[in-house]
Amino acid sequence: MRTQSILVILFDGVQPLDVAGPVDVFSAAARFTGSASTPPYVVRTASLGGGTVRSAGGLRLVPDLDLADVEDPDLLLVPGGPGAGDVDNRLVAWLRERAPRAGRVVSVCTGAYLLAEAGLLDGRRATTHWDSCDYLASRFPRIQVDPVPIFVRDGSISTSAGVTAGVDLAIALVEEDYGRAVAHEIARLLVVYLRRPGNQAQFSVQLSAQTARSDPLREVQYWAAANLAADLSVPAMAQRAGLSPRQFARVFAEQVGMPPGRYVDLIRLEAAQRMLTDTRDGVVRIARHCGYGTPEAMRLAFVRELDVSPTEYRRAFAKSSKLLPDPR
Repeated sequence: MRTQSILVILFDGVQPLDVAGPVDVFSAAARFTGSASTPPYVVRTASLGGGTVRSAGGLRLVPDLDLADVEDPDLLLVPGGPGAGDVDNRLVAWLRERAPRAGRVVSVCTGAYLLAEAGLLDGRRATTHWDSCDYLASRFPRIQVDPVPIFVRDGSISTSAGVTAGVDLAIALVEEDYGRAVAHEIARLLVVYLRRPGNQAQFSVQLSAQTARSDPLREVQYWAAANLAADLSVPAMAQRAGLSPRQFARVFAEQVGMPPGRYVDLIRLEAAQRMLTDTRDGVVRIARHCGYGTPEAMRLAFVRELDVSPTEYRRAFAKSSKLLPDPR
């Protein structure tokens, strides 16, 4: 494969980690592609006028080029940061004209604002940092904003959530170009999770769900998460909370933000995902531990929620290529 050019946009108020994280991923690829003479990627940075920019936190970044002088890149990376909401209109105009000519366009965090301002996300599905999704959706109603996944790929344009999600997306792009083995070695080098799927939620269930206000319901939440193999039906949990099933279901949904059955489905799925990637336990054991009862029930849950089987999930996302399941 030929060397691909990557152009990273810089502007005042850019988040430096949005720049450094993906750049580190693409730069590290050269160590594992087996070609010293032809690097997989060449990364350049550019700003309006080519001048130094002051990033969020005050760190000064010196670009390689003036945006007026750059050639069309194979991959255009647009980072986010506090300055993304107040950039020079000339930068938006440059993106509107030049981004469609790039092979792939990627935004990190609130870099999606710039793509949206340039009209590049109209009619597309996209994401951004969880705290900015509502604003993006209200400000740009033609965009299908999905606040859940860590990154979204829609055709040649990809958008990601917070800083670490930009790293996940960069690793996914390297895997697409050079295979899982190279992506795995980069993740090991950078000591990051290999690799969170794009449809993984930005938050765990425990963080994204509300904590019940009343003590009995809150205790049921904690107990359910610690006892996944127990009877977690509405009647059983209602009994623990000292409420009727109907009252429990109503109050739980009001205080937690989702029905109790949905909450149980999600905490079981999340626990199974962790065990598949972090342990050598077999599918039978994981299904039993997480309350599915049978491997088939767990498989149906994975296919319904993630569109992959547990075995496929482990094969794709296990932290180590040597992490093989225990056959028992």
